[in-house]
Amino acid sequence: MSKTIQMPALSPTMEEGTLAKWLVKEGDTVASGDLLAEIETDKATMEFEAVDEGVVAKILIAEGSEGVKVGTVIAIIAEEGEDVATAAAGGGKAEAAPAPTPKADPAPAKAEAAAPAAAPKADATPASSPAPKSGDGRVKASPLARRLAEVKGIDLAALSGTGPNGRIVKGDLDGAKEGVAAPAAKAAAAVPAAPAPAPAAASAAQDFGIPHDVVKLSGMRKTIARRLTESKQQVPHIYLTVDIQLDKLLKLRGELNAGLASRKIKLSVNDLLIKALGVALAQVPECNVQFAGDQMLQFKRADISVAVSIPGGLITPIVKDAGNQGVAAISNAMKDLASRAKDGKLKPEEYQGGTASLSNMGMFGIKQFEAVINPPQAMIMAIGAGEKRPFVVDDSLQIATVMSATGSFDHRAIDGADGARLMKAFRELVENPIAMLA
Repeated sequence: MSKTIQMPALSPTMEEGTLAKWLVKEGDTVASGDLLAEIETDKATMEFEAVDEGVVAKILIAEGSEGVKVGTVIAIIAEEGEDVATAAAGGGKAEAAPAPTPKADPAPAKAEAAAPAAAPKADATPASSPAPKSGDGRVKASPLARRLAEVKGIDLAALSGTGPNGRIVKGDLDGAKEGVAAPAAKAAAAVPAAPAPAPAAASAAQDFGIPHDVVKLSGMRKTIARRLTESKQQVPHIYLTVDIQLDKLLKLRGELNAGLASRKIKLSVNDLLIKALGVALAQVPECNVQFAGDQMLQFKRADISVAVSIPGGLITPIVKDAGNQGVAAISNAMKDLASRAKDGKLKPEEYQGGTASLSNMGMFGIKQFEAVINPPQAMIMAIGAGEKRPFVVDDSLQIATVMSATGSFDHRAIDGADGARLMKAFRELVENPIAMLA
């Protein structure tokens, strides 16, 4: 029996993607583990593999197709001995093959289910079987579906879900009648729904007759716009800035690079700052946290997301356990992550997560800036340029190399005093860098 290949979910939050390139063509024989296609998400381009052997009978989605929903059938594989033409024509009843996905940490609670394309969408009439409920009596639905239902006034209890165990997902709301939510369903929401996304700026754009080009937003740029808007609207930011003398750190960097030259390792200032932030978070664990409604997560290690500029946007690959890694290991990891980030080859687990972020714009000559927190993280360190400034050293005015660092903190989770303690610890580690290598 032929098998269908579905658009895979390559990250916990992926709902759609671009089928960038097919690596096979119709008539090719494939085995388990063979690469089938390159899928482009909002953050990276990833390859995915076949899980069954057979012959590619039909490619249903052309390469370059954008906005392909997770779960959409993109190809048909004929089993050994099966007539390829029959399979390509739909030859009966194709069996759904598991959607091939990379080995990433699954997040079932957050991911939209990859439902078969043939699954019927719910209408406004009550389903023959009631929507399943969780232990607290609420209808089982994804956070996105629940938010959209609240905005549109749709009664979730009147819908049937196509997600796992009957869970209602975004697609089940299509076609549902708006403005009929039961009062009880509205009252059941313990946490106020997030405000509906603002209309795209392009809808209100006015060119005023000025010559211009219209640039289509990439998936990455749309995601950046949405996430940063949500961050500034929903996260109360507090900003704390310190000036830090860099001379000792620059001297230590030169000595370390001389010793590491035989290993072809060259440390950057950023490598040492990543290390300093990791150690500072260990010293002030109150800032290595995540706000989670009526509770808070306090992490036992510092995974630092480092902002890397790539064509069309920004991505934040993660240096895991930065406080306990050697600076040479951090340097090697960053070179590898940054290189693959620019090629769009990072795996989801390499850029999703992290407990805090670091963004360095010093190489552009930026003296000081305030970075936007990357939810669900609770802090980000913004690094400015090191420059020669008049500075008081040992109670005398001298010329020193100084940079400004600004911490942005989620004030729901981090008090100003704790943020100040982190900034103080970070400054002391940078100004006396030998301490962070001990």
